[in-house]
Amino acid sequence: MLQLITASSLMVQRLRQLKADTSGVTAIEYGLIAGAIAVAIITTVVALGGDINNMFAAVGSALNSASGGTN
Repeated sequence: MLQLITASSLMVQRLRQLKADTSGVTAIEYGLIAGAIAVAIITTVVALGGDINNMFAAVGSALNSASGGTN
């Protein structure tokens, strides 16, 4: 009977320690921030992707015509 009381008090103590432990919260917050930044970058790239592609095509065309090459 004494072992059961000791084991249950040990479990209660461990659960209190686990409840008070906040070390994983910071990692979760950083993960959420990183995810939000990734979503913002992906959204920006998708929104501007066509414009940027057209700009590089125009620059490449201008460089080809300026150098007289057909590459």
